[in-house]
Amino acid sequence: MTDATLTHISVYPVKGLDAVGLDRAGITPGGGLADDRVYGMYDDEGHINGRRTAAIHAIEASFDRDAGTVDLSAPGRPARTFDVDDDRAALESWLGEHLDLDVTLRGGSGGAHGDRAIFGDGSGTGPTIVSAATLREIASWYDGIEPAEMRRRLRPNLVVEGVEAFWEERLLDSFERAVYAEEPDGDTGEFPRVRIGDVVLEGVEPIPRCAVPTHDPDTGEEYDGFRETFIEQRGETMPPWSGEETIAGNLYTATVGMRIPEAERDAELAVGDSVELLDA
Repeated sequence: MTDATLTHISVYPVKGLDAVGLDRAGITPGGGLADDRVYGMYDDEGHINGRRTAAIHAIEASFDRDAGTVDLSAPGRPARTFDVDDDRAALESWLGEHLDLDVTLRGGSGGAHGDRAIFGDGSGTGPTIVSAATLREIASWYDGIEPAEMRRRLRPNLVVEGVEAFWEERLLDSFERAVYAEEPDGDTGEFPRVRIGDVVLEGVEPIPRCAVPTHDPDTGEEYDGFRETFIEQRGETMPPWSGEETIAGNLYTATVGMRIPEAERDAELAVGDSVELLDA
């Protein structure tokens, strides 16, 4: 691997809503990226996200991280600007009316409302990673979907250029070892590692996909046969360093969930950082 580079960072301040592209991202004490999945939408049934309601895809969200505000719009709804903390009730009401759900917005630290709270007390989760070549490969399986749109469908945090398709699966070892690690907050040396800039991250788990990638990220329209095509092509393009055992037997899988060890959290990741695979 030569000249591998971190070329894109995305965070999702409210889980399920639009991304914010960053030049650099800090790391929280819990091991998540700052500003990523800081807020989550909930009702009595739990998380509200794209797998529960496609209406989320019609929401356009633009975040001002410095001001702590979000601009929301949707077809047939007035555009509004909310202070996420001071206008919380009005923001919840706007979201609830659009989604036809009783929305409560809960806050936390970076990563607190991700799907992958499998370590410690679940207060934080690391970023997901994918190669740009993987996005290009998967996009090529579908008519009318470009790599940039596939990135928006799969919603990774980190994109690496200069490596082959499904390179990120070199960072997978054993899903069971990840789940049952006895020292989740330490640097156990149990998992494959990659250095991005000055930060060492550990590959933890394959990310099984849900209904979200099947929907157009702008309109919510479902792509007919998306999942079936994905599974068929995934089986045909499995790299020699991966395999169904590595991805927990689920061919409807893409991107890799990472863990940032406690000793690495007083740092940041930046676009342009060099990427070096330490273990495979």
